[in-house]
Amino acid sequence: MAGFRSLAREVRNPRRHVTQRRTSLRKCLERFAPYGHRATWHHLCGRAGFAPEDRRPEPGRLMAALEELEEARVLWLAYEAEFAERRRQEKHDGIRQPVGVDDWHLHAWGGCDILPCENPEEHPDGRLADVLARLIRALEEGPGTACPVCADSRLVWRGGAHRRPAAGPVCLGCGVAVPTALLTPEAREAARRAAAEPRYAAV
Repeated sequence: MAGFRSLAREVRNPRRHVTQRRTSLRKCLERFAPYGHRATWHHLCGRAGFAPEDRRPEPGRLMAALEELEEARVLWLAYEAEFAERRRQEKHDGIRQPVGVDDWHLHAWGGCDILPCENPEEHPDGRLADVLARLIRALEEGPGTACPVCADSRLVWRGGAHRRPAAGPVCLGCGVAVPTALLTPEAREAARRAAAEPRYAAV
């Protein structure tokens, strides 16, 4: 099975047909897709200026999408390397069981479904690297009362069959499923109460 860097080289290869290069870009999302496969694809297409269903996008637009994805991946892998080093030191010091944010991080390892979006057409607007930088800052600072991506406080507790955990707070501002470990107990409880409000029931 080809790795991310091998697939990225295929996207860049001018000797390959544009449809093959597009397919390779889609396969890159099997290795790194912060919002989940479909939402990340929708995001990259919108940012690069071609339709998600376009089978023959301009090569330059494919390259723009790949470059944004690679930029975010480099940032996330650097953070994961720091995380792994810290966990090694903690284990050496006798702290064996990860808790809170660390436990969540182990389930997002590698870069897929870091901030899953249940609706693939609703996701943060900014560059992936900028969004992940805000998430990393929140991971380092600890729990807050709003979405770590867009700072919106409209959080609603929802179930999601295609993410882990299966239920948790979703931001109505940018559409991401917020890691519960990044919210205070009060914010989590407020999200649960909001789920029962009629105005959010059909959102």
